[in-house]
Amino acid sequence: MSLQPRGLPEIPEQTVAVARAAFPKGSLPIRVRDRLAEVFADEPFTGAFGVRGAPGMPPAVLSLVTVLQFAENLTDRQAAAMAVRAIDWKYAIGAELTDTGFDPSVLARFRARLAGHGLERVVFDRLVDHCRDAGLVGAGGKQRTDATHVISAVRDLNRLELAGESVRAALEALAVAAPAWLADQIDVAEFAHRYGPRVNGWTMPSSKTKKDRLAQVFAQDGYAIVRAAYDAAAPMWIRDVEAVQILRRVLVQTYYVRTDTRGREVIVKRDADDEGVPPARRRLTSPYDTDARWAAKGEDLFWCGYKIHLTESCDAAEAEAEAE
Repeated sequence: MSLQPRGLPEIPEQTVAVARAAFPKGSLPIRVRDRLAEVFADEPFTGAFGVRGAPGMPPAVLSLVTVLQFAENLTDRQAAAMAVRAIDWKYAIGAELTDTGFDPSVLARFRARLAGHGLERVVFDRLVDHCRDAGLVGAGGKQRTDATHVISAVRDLNRLELAGESVRAALEALAVAAPAWLADQIDVAEFAHRYGPRVNGWTMPSSKTKKDRLAQVFAQDGYAIVRAAYDAAAPMWIRDVEAVQILRRVLVQTYYVRTDTRGREVIVKRDADDEGVPPARRRLTSPYDTDARWAAKGEDLFWCGYKIHLTESCDAAEAEAEAE
């Protein structure tokens, strides 16, 4: 595929007439084409294309389609369809009303070509330069940052539920990845009875003694799985199963193993005061989302998930007006 730099094509008169009639107040694609056309050019992409072969679609057009696709949160197939049926998209890319568009795979290949040649930031950098030249952005201004909470799409688990559910997740993963190996390591009937339904705090015993005993059972089962996975006789790839790695981390964060005066191995649940429970920023909260963390903001807000920090620019006049 070769590149013959042309930039965005001229908009056909019929397309202009129909688009202006359909969108008398304009639309995002129309405004992008009218105000930012110079941002989308072919020349910055010449290094990613050859000089021989049939010419492909102009990078200027594909980069504009990619921007509109991102702005409207569309798949490649949906974006390609919009380039065929949406009048304002045809206006933006300078297409005839009868244009039949392009195959959706063109967008994926275009992104791969940009990534392969380190050109992912070309359009963004050109847009920033354009806005700077137009006086829309500038250096040295004031900014304000605030944080808000984002709740993860997983169940809230206490430490006991987390230990049991991590064992269950590892068993389910190994039952798919290595069923024969797993059957040789555990009592399938017993584990199926114990970990068949999801581990749920509502069905756990109410007394502290029984809960402590259940915590020991979860720990013993978990350590048995992890030790079997790391045994020299086990296939090397078993230990690399993600659920096994997560179980290992949960066990380290929840329990520790020591030897008593008789030389017996004892599994002890970590205590927040004495046995070094890891800080919240490192402590796993779910075997299904290893990025989620318990967090708090103020005295009333407590959640399992993430924090997102938002920063916006503001001038002195605006800041003073809001302060008043």
